[in-house]
Amino acid sequence: ISTESTLCVEIQNKGDTMIYTIIALVLLVADQVVKYLVRTGIDLGQSIPFIPHLLDLTFVRNTGAAFSMLEEHTWVLILISAVVVVVVAVLTARKVFQGWLGLTAAMLVMCGGIGNLIDRVVLGYVTDMFQTTFMSFAVFNLADCYITVGVVLLFIYVLFFYPEPHKKEVDPHADCDLPSDGH
Repeated sequence: ISTESTLCVEIQNKGDTMIYTIIALVLLVADQVVKYLVRTGIDLGQSIPFIPHLLDLTFVRNTGAAFSMLEEHTWVLILISAVVVVVVAVLTARKVFQGWLGLTAAMLVMCGGIGNLIDRVVLGYVTDMFQTTFMSFAVFNLADCYITVGVVLLFIYVLFFYPEPHKKEVDPHADCDLPSDGH
């Protein structure tokens, strides 16, 4: 690979990393702001109509995981969340997740994991607020949405788009337009 191609890939990778980092930070801030507004604006257990016939805002302190599994085992959930976030980060750094689908899935899982991890470490519980009114379902938050969408995208990525080792990879540098140095 030429120096020019290597430079092109480095520039593209840094640009991709920056975009995903900015999106992740925006999503993480949105999660934390919504949780803060719920904690300060709604009494514990109180419900406020949000989207008629669909969602209410209901302030719930969740000391468990999804559907209150492992309730009151915050330290176990902190450990599990931290391990998942680190594993996904390492796999992303090792380029296991590639392309917009793989990177978006990984970013959403990490972002949601970090959002709920912050709550568990700082508050000892996760702030949940979205309660469906058209069906009985667990109360959830934005970070839970990120994780759910990320895991679904991850399954789609792995099942249909994950590069097979025996396939020859397409040259990712083919589209790079660096200025010619005359060589």
